[in-house]
Amino acid sequence: MSMFTSCTSGQSPVSATLVSELQQEICSLHPEADSDLVERGVRQAAALWTAEDGTAEEFAEFVRVNYCYLPHDRQMLFESMSRVLESCYQSADLLTVDLLKPTQLTNSTEPQLPDWIMSAYSPLAHFSDDMFANKLAFIIILNFPHFSLEEKNSLGRQWTREQWAMARMGDVFTTRVPAAVNARLAQANADAENYIADYNIYMGTLRTDDGRQLWPEDKILLSHWNLRDELKALYAEGKDGTERQEMIYQVMQRIVRQDIPNQAINNPEHIWQPYSSTDAPEPYTRYERILAIAHALFEEDQFCPSAPTGIIRNFEEGVEIPAAELDSLFRALVGSEQVSKVAAIIRERLGRELRPYDIWYDGFKARASLNEDELTVQTRKLYPDANAFAADMPRLLTTLGFYSEDARNIARHIVVEPARGSGHAWPCMGRKEETRLRTRIPAAGMDYKGYNIAVHEFGHCVEQVLDMYQIDYYMLSGVPNTAYTEASAFLWQQRDLQLLPTANGQANGQMVNDKMNKCFDQFWSMYEIMGVSLVDMSMWRWIYEHPNATPKQLCDATVQIAKDVWNTYYEPVLGEHDCVLLAVYSHMVNAPMYLPNYPLGHIVQYQLEEHLAQFISPQQFAQEYARIYRLGRLTPKEWMMQAVGAPPSIEPILRAVDQCASEACKHEK
Repeated sequence: MSMFTSCTSGQSPVSATLVSELQQEICSLHPEADSDLVERGVRQAAALWTAEDGTAEEFAEFVRVNYCYLPHDRQMLFESMSRVLESCYQSADLLTVDLLKPTQLTNSTEPQLPDWIMSAYSPLAHFSDDMFANKLAFIIILNFPHFSLEEKNSLGRQWTREQWAMARMGDVFTTRVPAAVNARLAQANADAENYIADYNIYMGTLRTDDGRQLWPEDKILLSHWNLRDELKALYAEGKDGTERQEMIYQVMQRIVRQDIPNQAINNPEHIWQPYSSTDAPEPYTRYERILAIAHALFEEDQFCPSAPTGIIRNFEEGVEIPAAELDSLFRALVGSEQVSKVAAIIRERLGRELRPYDIWYDGFKARASLNEDELTVQTRKLYPDANAFAADMPRLLTTLGFYSEDARNIARHIVVEPARGSGHAWPCMGRKEETRLRTRIPAAGMDYKGYNIAVHEFGHCVEQVLDMYQIDYYMLSGVPNTAYTEASAFLWQQRDLQLLPTANGQANGQMVNDKMNKCFDQFWSMYEIMGVSLVDMSMWRWIYEHPNATPKQLCDATVQIAKDVWNTYYEPVLGEHDCVLLAVYSHMVNAPMYLPNYPLGHIVQYQLEEHLAQFISPQQFAQEYARIYRLGRLTPKEWMMQAVGAPPSIEPILRAVDQCASEACKHEK
């Protein structure tokens, strides 16, 4: 279906007959004009033209005056509009970054009420309204029409880079969502982000049922990221870490079910027992925040009849892969016979039956056999503050093969900042702006968890510099979707020990390259995050089927969805009927429908790793990595075809697991 059947809440005064007449008129007067582009541009502009924009006659005159039928004129307009859009997006982003500093960075003053209010302000909320009002949006639509995803994937195989860039300009104005609706969505997202950013669990307040304290007073873990990473780190302690892993598991389940004590959240004073506490629970805040975003999306839906739900817009327009296709892809892997093969290896290594939290088994990584406290000693010495990490970025880049000058040029576009939350990368929106790497840095310096996250975010930032500052067309800046930047981040994160400039780090870097362990680690990561994503996707389908649901009803439904996915794909391997662990991710609250990008990113990463393995020297690796990420924002399938010669697929990892499991069997014998 065309995106432009009618994308406004009002009726266009421009008839189909007039559209046809205008197309014939332009093509008759200018035979050199591309008739297909003329028809698309006029039809799509007409679909968004309302009575407030003018009469049908005024629309016809607008088309006659503003259609660029000569290729040279169209190219000049394209270059001009590219500059305009870059300037607008970049200026708005710089303002957003400045307004969010108090709520996102720890080196700012403690957030006050005005800071929390301003964190919800969206400088671009009125942008679309303004561009339609001054007719600039119509000029772009008229001359750079939109192509559907199917058309991009088929026609795009023969497009030049400039044609791709012009097609991406055609994606800018496809709906007319009012500014007030955009602002309400921004507010809901900001409220969810602020809620999650302060969801800390003070581990020193936890007690076993017999009154023992398992963590020191100063151990503070943000949900879900730090809780998960602490659980992973405890594998290095063997059986000694199991009791603490079990307690984290109890805390996570309480977060999902919303029966965690309200006073236990972000509170260093309240002592409680995760196994047996009956303290007053948190109200259904987690699910209130999700529903607030859902209600804002419902408002947006009415202005997008050709993509009438947030689900369709997220996957078919954002990710550019339909939700049903991803759902099938994920279920094929989590239901595969290869899961049992890898689970058997984990069971053998642990020397016990598997537990639900073994979904985060970390023993395939080189660091799993190392003491995290020892790693933290190294990282704190190396990175006492954000400036120290920033100063070391050129070395990190040259370690992976970038030439010194290239490393310096990339690093100078990256700013490192201490985050209140777990950390993230904030991309630049123009070539006069830096990309921002953010991670938690305690007063004692960057601990290993923060370092690991920082390397992940560094992978994002390097990609963002390459496909902004080294891209040929601004409209192609970026990647096909966020999964593809996650793939870059995973590539870097997997090499975090290799990047530590110590003897241990160098030795451990060799372990990172162990093919068998890498294969099992990536597969198990896919198995975990695909289940989480299936829960997230199913939850949003339920929300759209129950638009009037209460927070409690959503909580109950999400818990049941998590149980169903677990019982089908995870209980046979990890045990425990009706486990709710798959619903613990904070992204379900503050990043609607973002989670499927992670497993897709793992799939892309694995295919990239296989491809990059052909390039033996670090310099060859770096050059090929840079080539791939300078492809920019093609569609996911076309990007992969040009990057590695194949579309996104789970078949490579399934084949690799079979081969590595067979080799592991031979080795054991």
